[in-house]
Amino acid sequence: MRAALSALALLPLPALAAVEQGSPNAPFQPAFENQTRAPELPATAVRATPFAGPLENPWGIAALPDGTFLVTEKPGRLRLVMADGTLSEPIGGLPEVDPREQGGLLDVAVSPEFQQDRTVFWTYAKPMGQGLVATAAARGTLSEDGTQLTEVRDIFVQTPASESPMHYGSRVVPAGDGLVYVTTGEHSQAPERERAQDVGTTWGKVVRLTVNGEALSDNPFVEGGRPETWTLGHRNVQGAALDDQGRLWVSEMGPLGGDELNLIERGANYGWPVVSYGLNYDGSAVGSGEPRAEGFVEPVYYWDPVIAPGGIDFYAGDLFPEWRGDLLIAALRGSGLVRLDIQDDRVAGEERMLQELGRVRDVEELGDGSLVVITDDPQGGIYRVTSG
Repeated sequence: MRAALSALALLPLPALAAVEQGSPNAPFQPAFENQTRAPELPATAVRATPFAGPLENPWGIAALPDGTFLVTEKPGRLRLVMADGTLSEPIGGLPEVDPREQGGLLDVAVSPEFQQDRTVFWTYAKPMGQGLVATAAARGTLSEDGTQLTEVRDIFVQTPASESPMHYGSRVVPAGDGLVYVTTGEHSQAPERERAQDVGTTWGKVVRLTVNGEALSDNPFVEGGRPETWTLGHRNVQGAALDDQGRLWVSEMGPLGGDELNLIERGANYGWPVVSYGLNYDGSAVGSGEPRAEGFVEPVYYWDPVIAPGGIDFYAGDLFPEWRGDLLIAALRGSGLVRLDIQDDRVAGEERMLQELGRVRDVEELGDGSLVVITDDPQGGIYRVTSG
């Protein structure tokens, strides 16, 4: 908890070389060593090769067992990407999306039993009428020829709907055993963003459901709150992945400073917008003006200035053996791909690479240990990342 670490708040960081990143925006000190500006890791020789495109603001990518991929485009298109990089026509059967601002068709993921059930999950900005929108998660069955989704239905719709087409969060993570996690945002605007602290809404939350959209009796807020809610106090969770122990980690976009990496704990409160390691965009204090307070969980890591973290993936392959167990983070703010060396649930070092790619939205490891990343741009694309 933040308060439990408050006695360490003013300890200086050790004089170790961190990634070059400029001065922080906020004056806060970390709560523990290497909570921010961890030592810079030795550079890895990597090469990014164009693989498929152009795609209009691709947002999420998921590998299929046969070596093909599913990729989303913000305006509402889902495409199949062949093993040689050829793009299919848009797959039929998707619901209407609201593409304004940060909305559109967002994440995509496939069932752990895809070869048997051909189930695909996705998230999107759902139009709710009268200009209102909500983060939604849906599922469907992909036809054998990859051209159509059938049995399409929502499994989660954020409540209440919002007037703001911003901060959707919107990762979906099938967790096995018939469960799925969905991340949401708090739609950005004050005072509505206070709903991140309201267990009666699903704004600024991580929710947990069955793959059919049913709430579970062991969710921590069944009494007195939304039965889907697993954690609260999030700003805009745009990255989520399971580690090799099956635990959920999320990357969260902060305001002016204060991007976070969090390890998700059942029923925990992550503090937004009461506490933050960043500032409002006008330079004023967020909430209490403090980075930590009693009852809120500390981020494992934070960035100031921000990297605008997108999708994340834990590396388990053989192509880069020194990366095993490390976390890879797509970065939208000039940082390309970020690697964090995770040791005992703490960050031991940081590397930034492929900054020449610009806005990287998502990253996925493939079976041979190489990666695919997607760039968020009107003429965006998929790149294959190999040793270089």
